[in-house]
Amino acid sequence: MAEAGIVYLVGAGPGDPGLLTLRGLECLRAADVVVYDYLANPELLAHAPGAAERIYVGKKAGAHTMKQEDINALLVERGLAGRCVVRLKGGDPFVFGRGGEEALALRRAGVAVEIVPGVTSGIAAPAYAGIPVTQRGMTSVLSLVTGHEEPGKEESALDWAALARGGGTLVFYMGVGNLPAIARQLVANGRPAGTPVALISRGTLPVQQVVEGTLETIVERVATAGLKPPAITVVGEVVSLRRELAWVELRPLFGRVVVVTRSRTQSSELAAGLARLGARVLPFPTIAIEAPVDPAPVDAAVSDLEGFDWVVFASTNAVEHLFARLDRTGGDARRLARCRVAAVGSATVAALRQRGILADLAPARATSAALFEALRQRQDLTGARILLPRADIAPQDFPDSLRGAGAAVTEVVAYRTVPARPDPEVFAALRDGEAQIVTFTSSSTVRNYAAMVREALGALPSAVRYASIGPETSKAAAAEGIAIAVEASEHTVDGLLAALTAKAESDLL
Repeated sequence: MAEAGIVYLVGAGPGDPGLLTLRGLECLRAADVVVYDYLANPELLAHAPGAAERIYVGKKAGAHTMKQEDINALLVERGLAGRCVVRLKGGDPFVFGRGGEEALALRRAGVAVEIVPGVTSGIAAPAYAGIPVTQRGMTSVLSLVTGHEEPGKEESALDWAALARGGGTLVFYMGVGNLPAIARQLVANGRPAGTPVALISRGTLPVQQVVEGTLETIVERVATAGLKPPAITVVGEVVSLRRELAWVELRPLFGRVVVVTRSRTQSSELAAGLARLGARVLPFPTIAIEAPVDPAPVDAAVSDLEGFDWVVFASTNAVEHLFARLDRTGGDARRLARCRVAAVGSATVAALRQRGILADLAPARATSAALFEALRQRQDLTGARILLPRADIAPQDFPDSLRGAGAAVTEVVAYRTVPARPDPEVFAALRDGEAQIVTFTSSSTVRNYAAMVREALGALPSAVRYASIGPETSKAAAAEGIAIAVEASEHTVDGLLAALTAKAESDLL
């Protein structure tokens, strides 16, 4: 007999992945199966276990991947099979999400159900547009209305007279196609033609678009703006507050499309920072990080850590992979007790701290040249035994400088950088001028980006602005004929974000 399963109906929120609830996150992390909608941000799928089954059942106007009855049957089948199923639905499952139908089908089939409410787009999208749906002294009534229903049909489920005359804020879901009829019915039933209206497309996302008008003008303005669904329509005096309360558009990178060329495992910090600044992020992993083909040299170095005077970590990858081999060979951080540790960059320092190691030396400038000078000032390097766990393609300037100062340097390949396979859509965004900024965080990302784009497009795009994390990366860009528009003065992810912000705020980006 199969173990009892459960289906979680999880509200994915309106689009911004940061609006997923903590309970929703817990459910995703425990899922065996994720059944997700068109309006559920696909970034959320990364929270599910890698082995979890992912099933897309999205429905757009005129393009339904699966009928609702078949979705219900799928959930019942997986639940009865003993699986932990997350039904990931855009917004809130019980607000125009057909979650009630799915819950009833599951209950009637004997499958356990838990409802995990989500942030509904009818409240979140206006909030991101600077429109409070209720406001003291203005309105204390809020109506959430389906925009799918054709207002002119004979037996409407909507009382248009009550909606028009009842006052308060009206929020229509998915009503772009019916907007002319909605505006006409509201005016015909008593709502003043001058009532403010706003349509919010792709609300809470970096591509959010807002069109304002009145019941009399909104149809023409939406057509002129070319606004496309999915969108929320807000009708009421509260729309006028947007002039003072709009905030998303004030983010320094709002509306800009930024390509991130780090590996998939390392891009999250930069991508999250760019999203906070308002950018739409396109992941373009030019490299993937892998273990060395032959781990014997790094294992030999790990077994002899006590014999080194210094271990130098130039990246978080070096920390991660050396400690992985340390763990694999039965050791731990105590092996480093007799040697000193140097690190390049605040992220590398933080990665060491997470493993119980405080760096003895970390120069203010996160470059290998600065580290060499700091080591040389710290002690006479003649005869000093120094271990460098590095990438297979790391440049030789630093170890050569150490050897020139008399140090005995042991270089081991702790990890490899190999080309990745970016999404073809990113190539299209570069070709068509949709992508405006490309970020580089290492020399290898520059070289791989240049090679991949030239192979795919024939040449590097001319309209793109390039941003570099530091001088060594900029040097690699120059070698590829890439002009750097923004270089971080602090050679970290935070420094790169600060440099982009400064350029954008001064209108130089």
